[in-house]
Amino acid sequence: MADWHNSSVGTSSSQEDEDVEISFKSRRSPLYCRNGCVASSQPLASSIGLQILLKGGNAADAAIACSAALAVTEPCSTGLGGDMFALYYDAKDSKVKGTNGSGRCPGGLTLDVLRRKYPGDGAGGVNLDQFIKSVDAVTVPCAAAGWEAFYKRHGSKTMTFAELLEPAAKLAEEGFPVAPLTCKNWSDGVESDIKKWIKPNEKVPLTVDGVNGPKPGQIIQNPELARVLRSLGAHGARKGFYESFPGQAIVNAIQKHGGVMTMDDLSEELTACTFPDSISVEYKGLKVHQIPPNGQGIAGLIALSGFEALENSGAIPKPERESGIGGWKVAQTYHALLEMMRLGFADARSYVCDEDFCTKEGHDIKTADWLLDKDRIESRAIRIFNKNEAIIQGVPDPTSCTVSFQVIDKDGNAVSFVNSNFMGFGTGIVPDGCGFTLQNRGFGFSMNDKHPNALMPYKRPYHTIIPAMITHADTDELYATISNMGGFMQPQGHLQLVVALANGMDPQEAIDQPRFCINDGTHNGNAWIEDGIKREIIDELYKKGHNISPGKKGYSRFAFGKAQIIVRDRKTGVLCAGSEGRSDGCAMGY
Repeated sequence: MADWHNSSVGTSSSQEDEDVEISFKSRRSPLYCRNGCVASSQPLASSIGLQILLKGGNAADAAIACSAALAVTEPCSTGLGGDMFALYYDAKDSKVKGTNGSGRCPGGLTLDVLRRKYPGDGAGGVNLDQFIKSVDAVTVPCAAAGWEAFYKRHGSKTMTFAELLEPAAKLAEEGFPVAPLTCKNWSDGVESDIKKWIKPNEKVPLTVDGVNGPKPGQIIQNPELARVLRSLGAHGARKGFYESFPGQAIVNAIQKHGGVMTMDDLSEELTACTFPDSISVEYKGLKVHQIPPNGQGIAGLIALSGFEALENSGAIPKPERESGIGGWKVAQTYHALLEMMRLGFADARSYVCDEDFCTKEGHDIKTADWLLDKDRIESRAIRIFNKNEAIIQGVPDPTSCTVSFQVIDKDGNAVSFVNSNFMGFGTGIVPDGCGFTLQNRGFGFSMNDKHPNALMPYKRPYHTIIPAMITHADTDELYATISNMGGFMQPQGHLQLVVALANGMDPQEAIDQPRFCINDGTHNGNAWIEDGIKREIIDELYKKGHNISPGKKGYSRFAFGKAQIIVRDRKTGVLCAGSEGRSDGCAMGY
């Protein structure tokens, strides 16, 4: 069980470290507070979420305001042209409740259409390099519907939906200074994604001067997004977004570039959210919750369950950390984490799909109960660990272009919330007069028409964004709300963070530890290793047959994602938060 609340505290110099050993183990200190807390990748968004808590809003209210602010301050990762997932811990009944706000494939899009438009010798006869950020990769954006559904289901109703979106609208209208790491992704995305859709001499949207992306500290305004946010807040998702000027602009932009989406695809039925029960596994007295498929959270749960099986069988020692920010002491820990993550990816890439839809189509669907069966995982974990047999379908790509954040309020309600465009600005298509880009979630489909995740009209794709929540297994009390953004890095990050927390690290220490990122999920696929892990461990991993690229640092750290964690002490209620140093964010509390 994690014991961050028992760690040493500072003493006076007269004690000269003889009574208490003092060590500094983190790049920054964790945040401690008693009442409410927000942790996000943007300080301005964290501040807005905290303001909502201080005004009496609950965790859901603060999450909506924070998500809207992130859509303004980090449009290169998130926005109303994307999707959302969330988990809500209700302190009244100790239940973890899911919201799936992921969009569907347009009704006129089929694999045959893609094969004609993007012919190639790739999977299913589709040229994936041409499809990945094409107009046809846009699925129905459901963030707007998700925000409203989450508000109606979990909001305190002490503030209107419009009041929750207004701080973000004001930020967009008046302008804000862009954070340093964000401006790197923003400016790169303007060049690679947005400009390709703009005719010569036309003004480039989401830029400072109509031409260039922002530099650190430059003030950028987005009055068009402010108008969209106010329309959504005042009139709701149906009348203020999908059936209003934003919805029409989305369809016009897609059809302008040869896509097939129509206003019928934005109907109430096709933008409706679902509210699934969470799925979970236990590890060292903690229960880790995820949204069920079509999300990929199950990959991290399978990996975590397999890792515990290896610990319990004696195949690996209990994880023991290096002092400071040096990761784990022995190569066996990394070896097991890597192999179990490959096992999780193998199952996820084979079976994760829109289960309700695929059941109707007669596909061989493996349920979450079957995939998470402990006996099944244990037998495979030990065999794979000994023989290196893990395989995977598909090629996940590393990307850190998503936002997530955590909120806990004074009553103990908690939110883990994720909002995303997918790859940076997504497609980079900006609907006229809207101030946001359209995602490319359709790339999450399989092009193999026999696969459960095959692209079909009105179907949801394999989705990378995954919020997570942790409760105490014995009482279902809240332990932590966590996330680690970055495409297919997300379940890998969750695995590494949970193991760190459960083995004694505080939230900031867990976030600051060097990570790995398996780029394609296969046994022989390359795994990036972040700078900070000892050379002798790297050498051992080479000897065990791992294909790795060690020493990743600088901007390469983006590949390892963006984590946020808030832990709640079950005895005192004190909150302890950590925020990602690989992004611009911070945790704030009161």
